[in-house]
Amino acid sequence: MENPNFLKIKYNLHNTPEVESAARKTEVRTEEKVPQNPEARIQNYLDRLENLILDPENKQERKEMADGSKRSRATKILREMVMNEYVRPNKDKLAQGAAMVEERAARQMGINMQYDENQLAERGEIAVKDLESSLDQWISYLSDRNEPYPMWFRYYAFRNILELGEYDKDKQEFPKRTAGTNRLFPDIDRGALARIEDVINCSKDSGSLEKFRKAQKENDTPFDQLLTAEKAKAFTGLSFAKQYAESIKESGEITPEMRAETNGEWKKYSQGSDPTALWASLQNKGTAWCTKGFATAETQLKGGDFYVYYTLDKQGKPKIPRIAIRMQNGEISETRGVLDSKQNLEGNMTDIAEAKMNELPGKEKYQKVSADMKQVTSIWEKTFKEDRKTGEKTSLNPNLSKEELIFLYEIKEKIEGFGYQRDPRIAEILATRNPKEDAPIFFDCAPKEIAWEKEDIHENTKAYVGQLFPGIFKKNIEHIFINFPEEKMEEYHIKIGGKNRQQLEKELERKNIEFELAKKNLLSSEDFTTLENEEECDLIKLTVKDLGFPSGATTEQIFEKAIELGLELCPAEVGPQLRLQSKIKDWTLIAMKQIADRRGYPSVFDLDSRGGQLLLLGRIAWSGKHWRDRSQFVFRLRPSTKT
Repeated sequence: MENPNFLKIKYNLHNTPEVESAARKTEVRTEEKVPQNPEARIQNYLDRLENLILDPENKQERKEMADGSKRSRATKILREMVMNEYVRPNKDKLAQGAAMVEERAARQMGINMQYDENQLAERGEIAVKDLESSLDQWISYLSDRNEPYPMWFRYYAFRNILELGEYDKDKQEFPKRTAGTNRLFPDIDRGALARIEDVINCSKDSGSLEKFRKAQKENDTPFDQLLTAEKAKAFTGLSFAKQYAESIKESGEITPEMRAETNGEWKKYSQGSDPTALWASLQNKGTAWCTKGFATAETQLKGGDFYVYYTLDKQGKPKIPRIAIRMQNGEISETRGVLDSKQNLEGNMTDIAEAKMNELPGKEKYQKVSADMKQVTSIWEKTFKEDRKTGEKTSLNPNLSKEELIFLYEIKEKIEGFGYQRDPRIAEILATRNPKEDAPIFFDCAPKEIAWEKEDIHENTKAYVGQLFPGIFKKNIEHIFINFPEEKMEEYHIKIGGKNRQQLEKELERKNIEFELAKKNLLSSEDFTTLENEEECDLIKLTVKDLGFPSGATTEQIFEKAIELGLELCPAEVGPQLRLQSKIKDWTLIAMKQIADRRGYPSVFDLDSRGGQLLLLGRIAWSGKHWRDRSQFVFRLRPSTKT
């Protein structure tokens, strides 16, 4: 339920400039007055936030962010506003704070370490990126319209986490943020958030309280611990920091011994059924599932069936929730585990989850996830020996095969997992690896055949890892990485020529590629030409940073540097041909001689995707236009310089 009265009492929100501004904009759009009562004006503000941030009608174009999430234009603007207020202005203080911590730790180890000006600047950049990443998780989560929270609660949670640091386990509290603190923002505990929403609802609505108490009784909650109207009201009056800390304490934990147990059974909770049993089975069991909230469990059961795999407790009863499979519209909507607060699946639960998913509709989209998690588990078990009682791990330093390294280092594709965030076992494994020792296995060569500096290159060099330099592409080197293993340059081998403009357009239509803007602006231009005869074309994709511009560069600078390195601009038809012959989804520009679009602006082809739909677009690219360091361009390798 919406709860504007709660925000009125908590923050006097109806008298704020943002609520007044929202009312004026609604009145201009609808030509009707927004009522003067506080609840109506707050509700109008929440409705406007919902349309902008959640975009339920898909009116806004969504762009893929660096973290892989898709965000609406309004969400991107919100992100920039928040970062500019809470993170970026404090870069110098962040750097100083981080340096003090690290220098103090070094002194305790007998090392005298001090940062110079450049190192401090670098440390500030790192601290800002860490904080941005920490805050990005909240923005992605609370702007996800698939999550069950009402808008008033999303606003309440986000407003408050901006003022908090990460949880202090010793003091069992969330410290208040100060300008320049290098403490990350709090972790997302979905179960704790759901409990906060539940109790606030119970403080305002007797029906919600009665449902909650009924569920508590079915869970054998002692009488003196049952929620009452007085307790709910007192909880609602607490600060969000105290509410969140108290709710986290209620979570319970899963011990290493419990994690070692795999025997158990599945239980199905049917769509539309009473959520009490599902809710009760998850309390104090160590899950971070938002289904621990009664209102959330009720909402999710309205959307579809819900399956939980319970392993045996100390009494041999299936009571410990380990896997959740939620159905929506008759198909698997999500599969979650209890490995961590990000709801990743434990390694010994992967086969059990896969076997169940294979019985259910919608299993196809999880086949790669399941295969990836099996391989992560296999490599993790080779890498560590774990004590089942204490959970302590000992590294075994195993020799991995080339195929395992390609998978682990994500050379060909990203590893996908069941949780909201990356499976933490991947980072644990990578922390034990030495890329320089793995490189000869990966490149199928002797260590002396790998050059880590420009000066080390010789006639038998098979792989080079380092910054690009003029002439690098003229050397007969099989593998080139900017950094190993993170920055391998993507190569594409396609065919161009042999098709005219009309044939290319028909092929784009046949493959269901959206190209209307490219057709209007570039394909229809007299300057767009194709080769009469078919020929091979070798391409390479580089970021602006790869080319040696860490702060970005103009179109002219980028093209000149590429030619200096030994690359060529692409023929114009590479744009539609690469779109037809590749599945590139992330924003990629074609480095080509610009073509004037219908407005006369110099433009290049642009490959992108939206909601799984492959796109061929046009992008304005005048000579002085500045591109960010992450912008990606495709160039042509000269026939005589193919790697």
